[in-house]
Amino acid sequence: MGKRQLSIVVGIIVVVGALGITIGRYTAPNTTSTTSLVTTTTSPSTQPQTAIWPFASSRTRFTTPVSAARSFAVAYLGFTNPLVGSFQAGDNQSGEVSVRATASGPVTTIMVRKLTSAQNWWVLGAATHDAQLSKPATLEKISSPVILTGMSTAFEAVVNVAIREDGVLTPLCSDVVMGGSMGTMSEFSKSLSFIKPSTTAGAIVFRILSAKDGSVVAAAAQRIGFKP
Repeated sequence: MGKRQLSIVVGIIVVVGALGITIGRYTAPNTTSTTSLVTTTTSPSTQPQTAIWPFASSRTRFTTPVSAARSFAVAYLGFTNPLVGSFQAGDNQSGEVSVRATASGPVTTIMVRKLTSAQNWWVLGAATHDAQLSKPATLEKISSPVILTGMSTAFEAVVNVAIREDGVLTPLCSDVVMGGSMGTMSEFSKSLSFIKPSTTAGAIVFRILSAKDGSVVAAAAQRIGFKP
């Protein structure tokens, strides 16, 4: 291994260690260079208002939309070795990337956008047909307790939900919502109480788990703020 390759590998290990994230068995495709996945910069002190990932408190930044989406799927949503699609541009600053747990599994669509003067890629949220949040709305400010309403379908109707604040993966609270099952969408409504956040914003995260092994098969993440 040359000095340049060794330097890149060491740099990535340092970034992952700083985030406190275990990526597990995920291996980047050979067609994507390591340098396109992560860059380290002087971090802004404040999370961009609309961005969930990466955490502004970390030094991780992404120079491609696909690398941002892949990292979010694995490190934030909890997918294991996801199948990551190509970037579908909405305009020259934003677009989306589709992710699946398996080739025949449901699609999770990850929205990405270039933000800040550095023009790096940030994740704004994720959506899946099988877990749709109606209220609260995107970017709405919430307080505890909050009532979540929407529609879902999952094995035995169970969809895992968590409220997270910026900067950490540990949730402020976690629970389940019960909607439809076996492909039939039905409404859910759930009141969640959460501990006082230390930041002004975060995300509501839904995860649908495999009946076979408990792995994540689909997920959604919606940006929200917190009332003082």
